[in-house]
Amino acid sequence: MYAPAGDDGVDMIHKHPPGREKRGTRLRKEHEPPTAISARGWRYHHMGIPTKTPRPGERYLEKFKMYVSGFETSPYGIEWMRFEPDSPVSALVRSVPHIAFEVDDLEAALEGKEILTAANSPSQGVRVAMIVDHGAPVELLEFRSGLRR
Repeated sequence: MYAPAGDDGVDMIHKHPPGREKRGTRLRKEHEPPTAISARGWRYHHMGIPTKTPRPGERYLEKFKMYVSGFETSPYGIEWMRFEPDSPVSALVRSVPHIAFEVDDLEAALEGKEILTAANSPSQGVRVAMIVDHGAPVELLEFRSGLRR
């Protein structure tokens, strides 16, 4: 959801009540990219959206007891995810859309973050982990040099 900016150019949704501003925290202006991109150098990879509806072209991932579709064909990196009732994937990822970023150093990216799913390797040359940011899941992916999804 986008909230229009106030008179000072700061998104209204991110404003703190008067006297309650975080010290030393600069609020992002609506034309600026998120800190994950501008300061950390993370790169957008995809958005995962849970669904209960079967979709054309689904692939079954037995290890995770889930179906995925759309990633290979979506110009925006949208990946649909449909889960079996006994999927080992966390309830948060099964119910809330997530954004995924490619990072250069997964361990460094995880420092100080709330970890939802520890770093693991779902396929050769790829390492992933899930963190939580204000209740939303965020996936971080590290690809071995020269290997891209």
